[in-house]
Amino acid sequence: MRTKRVRALAVGALTTLGLLAGGGQPAGAAAPYPVNYHFATGFVLGFLSPDQAPPGADDRSCRPSAAHPDPVVLVHGTFENRHDNWAGAAPLLADNGYCVYTFNYGGAPGFPVQGTGHVAASARQLAAFVDQVLAATGAARADLVGHSQGGMMPRYYLKYLGGAAKVARLVGIAPSNNGTTIDGITELARQLDLLEPANAVLDAACPACVEQEQGSPFLTDLNAGGETLPGVDYTVIASRFDEVVTPYTNAFLPAGPHVTDLTVQDQCALDASDHLEIAADPVALTDMLNALDPAHPRPVPCEVVLPVTGPLL
Repeated sequence: MRTKRVRALAVGALTTLGLLAGGGQPAGAAAPYPVNYHFATGFVLGFLSPDQAPPGADDRSCRPSAAHPDPVVLVHGTFENRHDNWAGAAPLLADNGYCVYTFNYGGAPGFPVQGTGHVAASARQLAAFVDQVLAATGAARADLVGHSQGGMMPRYYLKYLGGAAKVARLVGIAPSNNGTTIDGITELARQLDLLEPANAVLDAACPACVEQEQGSPFLTDLNAGGETLPGVDYTVIASRFDEVVTPYTNAFLPAGPHVTDLTVQDQCALDASDHLEIAADPVALTDMLNALDPAHPRPVPCEVVLPVTGPLL
C-alpha cells in the first residue's frame, strides 16, 4: 500500500508539472488518476496555475451514473484556488466514478490567491456555478465538498440563495462554521480594543478573513435560527491539530438527524493532519467518500500523517 502511494505521488507530481507546461488530461481520459495525499506538493505545483483544473476534474463530457447521480462541486478555501486545494480529492472522486467540478471564487481572475472577497458575493458565484453544472450534466441536485471557508460559505448559498433545493449533501473539511479565534488572537485584540482597528485594515485586503472571525456579524447572521436546513445531509470532518479554525470544535454543526461530525484523530490516533493537510488526508478523504455514498462505506485507513506534508510514507 505504501509503495503504491509513493508511486502515485510521483506520478501525480509529473502529471501536474505536465499541466503547468500546457498539457493535461483530455476530456473523458481513462482512470485511474494519481491521487496526491500530500497537501504541500499539490499546493506548490498548483498555486501558479489557478485556472487549471486538478486531475480528474471538469470533464465536460462526464455524465453522472446511476451509482453516483449527483455531480460533486469542490469549493476551495481562503487563499487557495481550484487547482492547489484539490490534488487529492478531485482525482479520488473521479477514480470512484463521480463527475467532479472545480471553480475559483472570491478573487481576481487568474490570480493564484482566491477566496478573499466577501463571503456573500462568493456564495453568489457558487450558486451560478452549480446552475452551470446541473445544466451541463442534467442532474437535479449536486453534492458540495468544501475546505475551510469552502465548507462554510455554501451554507449562505443554501440559506439565502435557494441552494437547499439544489444540493443533496454538504461535506465540510475543517470548515469555519462558527469562525476562528486565530489561536486566541482575536479575543486578545478585542480585550485590548484593537480588534476593530485591525479589522478595518484587514477588511480592505481580505473581507472573508474578517467575516470568518468568531462572533463576526456575518457568522452571527448566518447561524441565526439554526445552522442547517431540512433536506440536506451535512458532514463535518475536523482535526484536533487545526491551527486555523480554533478551537477546532468551531468547525462542527449542532447535532441532528442529518448531521455527522467527525474528528480525524478519533479514527486514527497516528494522524496529525493540520488545517492544510486535512484537505488531502487519507482519513478525511475516506470520510468524504463515505459521506457521499453512505450505502457503501469504505474502511478508514490509519497511518502516520504529518502536518502540511502528509503521510510519512
